[in-house]
Amino acid sequence: MKTPAPGRTCGIVLVLLSMATLQTLRAQKNDIDIYSLTVDSKVSSRFAHTVVTSRVVNKASTLQEVTFQMELPKKAFITNFSMIIDGVTYPGNIKEKAAAQEQYSAAVARGESAGLVKATGRKTEQFQVSVSVAPTAKVTFELVYEELLVRHLGAYELLLKVQPQQVVKHLQMDIYIFEPQGISFLETESTFMTNELAEALTTSQNKTKAHVRFKPTLSQQQKSPGQQQDTVLDGNFIVRYDVDRTVSGGCIQIENGYFVHYFAPEHLATIPKNVIFVIDKSGSMRGRKIQQTREALIKILGDLGARDQFNLISFSGEATQWKPQLVPASAKNVNEAKSYATGIQAQGGTNINDAILMAVQLLERANREELLPAGSVTLIILLTDGDPTAGETNPSRIQKNVQEAIDGQHSLFCLGFGFDVSYTFLEKLALDNGGLARRIYEDSDSALQLQDFYQEVANPLMTSVAFEYPSNAVEAVTQDAFRLFFKGSELVVAGKLRDQSPDVLSAKVRGQLHMENVTFVTESRVAEQEEAFRSPRYIFHSFMERLWAYLTIQQLLEQTVSTLDAEKQALEARALNLSLSYSFVTPLTSMVITKPEGQEQSQVAEKPVENENRHRNVHSAGVFDKLYSFPTRLGPPGPLHPLHLPYPSHRTTLGPMLPDVMSRPSDTSFPDEASHDMDLRIKETTTATTHPAPIQPPSVILPLPGQSVDRLCVDLKRSQGPTNLLSDPGQGIEVTGHYETEKAHFSWIEVTFKKPQLQVRASPEHVVVTRSRRSSAYKWKKTLYSVMPGLKMTMDKAGLLLLSSPDRVTIGLLSWDGPGEGLRLLLRDTDRFSSHISGTLGQFYQDVLWEPLAAADDSKRTLKVQGHDHSATRELKLDYQEGPPGTEISCWSVEL
Repeated sequence: MKTPAPGRTCGIVLVLLSMATLQTLRAQKNDIDIYSLTVDSKVSSRFAHTVVTSRVVNKASTLQEVTFQMELPKKAFITNFSMIIDGVTYPGNIKEKAAAQEQYSAAVARGESAGLVKATGRKTEQFQVSVSVAPTAKVTFELVYEELLVRHLGAYELLLKVQPQQVVKHLQMDIYIFEPQGISFLETESTFMTNELAEALTTSQNKTKAHVRFKPTLSQQQKSPGQQQDTVLDGNFIVRYDVDRTVSGGCIQIENGYFVHYFAPEHLATIPKNVIFVIDKSGSMRGRKIQQTREALIKILGDLGARDQFNLISFSGEATQWKPQLVPASAKNVNEAKSYATGIQAQGGTNINDAILMAVQLLERANREELLPAGSVTLIILLTDGDPTAGETNPSRIQKNVQEAIDGQHSLFCLGFGFDVSYTFLEKLALDNGGLARRIYEDSDSALQLQDFYQEVANPLMTSVAFEYPSNAVEAVTQDAFRLFFKGSELVVAGKLRDQSPDVLSAKVRGQLHMENVTFVTESRVAEQEEAFRSPRYIFHSFMERLWAYLTIQQLLEQTVSTLDAEKQALEARALNLSLSYSFVTPLTSMVITKPEGQEQSQVAEKPVENENRHRNVHSAGVFDKLYSFPTRLGPPGPLHPLHLPYPSHRTTLGPMLPDVMSRPSDTSFPDEASHDMDLRIKETTTATTHPAPIQPPSVILPLPGQSVDRLCVDLKRSQGPTNLLSDPGQGIEVTGHYETEKAHFSWIEVTFKKPQLQVRASPEHVVVTRSRRSSAYKWKKTLYSVMPGLKMTMDKAGLLLLSSPDRVTIGLLSWDGPGEGLRLLLRDTDRFSSHISGTLGQFYQDVLWEPLAAADDSKRTLKVQGHDHSATRELKLDYQEGPPGTEISCWSVEL
């Protein structure tokens, strides 16, 4: 066997969420040149088929090792991977996991490191393969994966990561979307886009089709003319959309003998709910976890509907209920519950069994006493961060106890906080009882994750939903009965058409609304539907058959979680056969990667499962995604060479790090701290005697176009609590905020738009954008570029967030690091305010009259605003609007 010469390692990293990221090591990126990266993603009726093609050349004079690495969505299945080296194609072969493992073990026994990385992140899992490349040789990598986009709070989302770390001569991403129902809205968002890069982004759309293309030139990719190889492409790209819906809420689509039925009726009334929150307050929740839990719980309590009933149970070694019974979600009860939540402290063990059984007993007692409103639904939401350590601690017995107690009458949702809890235990607990499990990641946005989950289940619209089709028309139908349907989600059923099926496929969807039964009827003409999917540019062949197979496999795997051994084996056998037939890498199959002769002959790609992440410390970045890299030494046996990581060491933690002093326990003192305080006092005394006080920025700078004074500095001197700063019904904008007079900055600012319905809340920690009950958190000074109908939202690395549109006032929010650091408000294009503007700051754009300068002192004058006099003084201020360090300006100032 020919042995390749040892050479330096150069990693090419391709990371996908719903597309790809390409990354090379900085130190060696000139040796391996990525001369082409293309991504073609076709979304046909929610089913996404993505092809990633990367072409590289080894420019070095020695053998180089190239690592192709990607992250893909947890719900996605890899369907194909191949490498083309010197005109020879080396494919990936999908086999049953046991057979692949046997081949893998044989390779390991021969001394070959044959394994592919198995790792999962918050939303992704990782695939990696390496190959040795001769001098001047070219390699083409091609990877294909598929997934069904799930409707979440009213939108489908395709998330792309882009990180080449070098400019690419031919870089092109194409996303084609075809939705026969019609596309109701489409928006894009990016964390790396600059105004110059935005020129490389084009979006075209008609009623049923959309095409998003990103094709930057070399100069657009460059950070600066002097850094020709360094790229600005480093972050996320998101395409988000929804579809039009008929009154019936259903749509049946047919292609090549298969059908899919989407069901998401609009304008249904929310069913009242009886919800019990079961909150872990054991010792392991101490610190940030319990703080974030309290924060989220207070927000969730405020979102309860007027017709809802609720209660709280907190538990450690023992369980304690807030009230002896369910109480209405009145303002009084909600405020009392918020006060109770604020006082929850973490200590003790973890008695999950007794806590859930207490919740069930509360609901059963209320049912016996006829205290549950007719037609309402009952939910139990459990949040825990650890395995049971008190009371009943055997997971199997807890699952049995809970299932017997609930007896199909209530839905249990389980949230696992962090990685010290068995996700498998929680998942079975939830699936056994008509709910679902979700992991909550420890990060700055943990409270938002909790709120986001609650929003998913906050608005039940239907119960006992059943899909019915003529038995002579269809077969092999996926799950067709669902306990609950929630607002913003979608129920999906797929199946095969029989050979002699009728020309028109009809379906009935039966369910229960709040106080009545309902039946939705949908019909679809087979010939018309078949014709609709004949546009090859926007679809891929037999996509609906693959959608059916994908959905069937996902549901079979989910059913195995809550079934006994004999039935579980039968379900796994069906899922395995489908996985092999349709070439899906699932938890039951593996992909064996073949290599050129002389290199290791097999690597194995396997589908990770959620619980394999247990006890892994995970941090997140950007829109809170984490990349994992676990390099393996590749090549023939021989002398060991240093490992080359696919990521620079400074990227192992992607979130901002606090200085060590910030993480000291508050009860710890150090001798040097006293001397440090003394130094500060000495410096302050010296400064006061030798230098004038530094010029400070005003609370707000108001541009005043069209007035005799072009700008006004406003200083807020009286603490007023949350304040209406600006309100303009004509512009559809409202700005509120809380100004801390002692610290001389805003603790938070909130901007609300009517069209599109959007809320932006800025705090010193991050910016939270909420639309259609979906919340996303963005860290300051991380680039953001979001375009949606009627609004553009951008943030630069200086920490300036701008909210703008062609005919609106531009609102700016700034994370200011200069003197008086904190949140600042900016306004641009203020001549666009309507005549209906009001508010603490808005009043200065209504009926303003400047009196002449005072004769005795030309630094003072009077400003009349809506009949009220304000004394204005000419002062030196620091203009913060262009970012630190600021510019000294002379400004007329008023105090409020």
